[in-house]
Amino acid sequence: MNKELEFLWAQILSELETVTNLASYEVWLKTLEPLELFENTLILATPTQMSKDILNTKYLSHIEEALSKINPRLSNIKIITIEESKEYVNSQIIPKSEAAALEFEIEPTPMFNEKYTFDGFVVGKSNQFVHAAARAVCENPGKVYNPLFIYGGVGLGKTHIMHAIGNYLLENRRNLKLIYITSERFVNELIDSIRDGSGRGKDSATRLFRKKYRNVDVLMIDDIQFIENKQGTQEEFFHTFNDLYQAGKQIIVSSDRPPKQLNNMQERLVSRFSWGLIADIQPPEMETRLAILKKKAETEKYSVEDKVFSFIAQKIETNVREMEGLLSRVTFFAELKGERPVSLETAKEALKDYIENQKETVTAERVLDAVCEYYGISKEEICGKKKNKEIVVPRQICIYLITEILSLPLSAIGQLFGGRDHTTVMHARDKILKEVKEDSNTASVVKDIKDRLLKR
Repeated sequence: MNKELEFLWAQILSELETVTNLASYEVWLKTLEPLELFENTLILATPTQMSKDILNTKYLSHIEEALSKINPRLSNIKIITIEESKEYVNSQIIPKSEAAALEFEIEPTPMFNEKYTFDGFVVGKSNQFVHAAARAVCENPGKVYNPLFIYGGVGLGKTHIMHAIGNYLLENRRNLKLIYITSERFVNELIDSIRDGSGRGKDSATRLFRKKYRNVDVLMIDDIQFIENKQGTQEEFFHTFNDLYQAGKQIIVSSDRPPKQLNNMQERLVSRFSWGLIADIQPPEMETRLAILKKKAETEKYSVEDKVFSFIAQKIETNVREMEGLLSRVTFFAELKGERPVSLETAKEALKDYIENQKETVTAERVLDAVCEYYGISKEEICGKKKNKEIVVPRQICIYLITEILSLPLSAIGQLFGGRDHTTVMHARDKILKEVKEDSNTASVVKDIKDRLLKR
């Protein structure tokens, strides 16, 4: 594996780890092997045909979303088995010498994901405000709603709306210079510029970094919450923000929560995020969920009975991406049976395991309550700053259970525990995971609490 592909895959895994639960990440995603970049497609290999089918039906949309955020020019994923890989590489992958020219790189004006347009964005009560704000910014970038701060939960369409803005501007305002980047990549580029700015021509790499981001007409940064606790990055972004704002350039930022809830962000940055317009995307209501599913079916040319749309829309209320994934799973299952259109009976059969394992009644608050009740401590204690063993152990177990049972971003879990950094959440999760495997007492406690939650 070349270094560029290795680095790309590491970034994708890092993104996937924050949007999937621990079991899914460890069993299905971490075991994937990146083989090659072919045109704009990332080829991944998995051990068995069964894992290939599961990945394609349940996790493909998550991987595509992560890939698109890391590098918008690479929008497609193809998953094959290890057995298929040799034949596939020999027959379809272009020679290494030619492929070198296709390796991913950062460009001042990236190609946005073509699937994410305003036409493809289903508007309802939950997102009509952010949609209107985005269209207004497109008409007068830098003049109205600057900065535009978009926030909402995982899988609700923040990245879609940002790419829609980019696609619109590329098509209608070709004279504008755009940059779209995730905050994680911004951090990595800043670190690289500092590392390379040594020896002769000291700071030249840093100057190039600043020139890149301070000489654009529209700067779009996705998932700004990931620069929390990164003081050096916040300092750099603060000055970048000031330069662009004073020059009348448009700044668009997305986050999983509003500015005032970014607890580990410099106050002066939080204040600046509020200078323009703050627009949120709420979980879609039933009518919008149905419209989204029908739009997906129309785009992908799925043939599905209306009852199937209602069935799926009732199962998922807070994550559009997951809801669309269930539709893909159902249609894939129906294709294996040779059924068209997809019937409600087939949809129920395809989602049988999902429905049986669904944990709709379990929330992060319920996990907190269960752990506090088990240990006889208060929420204030478990979410507070106390570091004595009697509090730290329950806190770590609580974090572990939330990561295992629920599909919440690590940063969102950190907020539940007094604004702790996502790395702290990862440490607690991994520590208890190790103890569950090695210590029968810890394993027994975790099982007992989990059984109470799931009422086994």
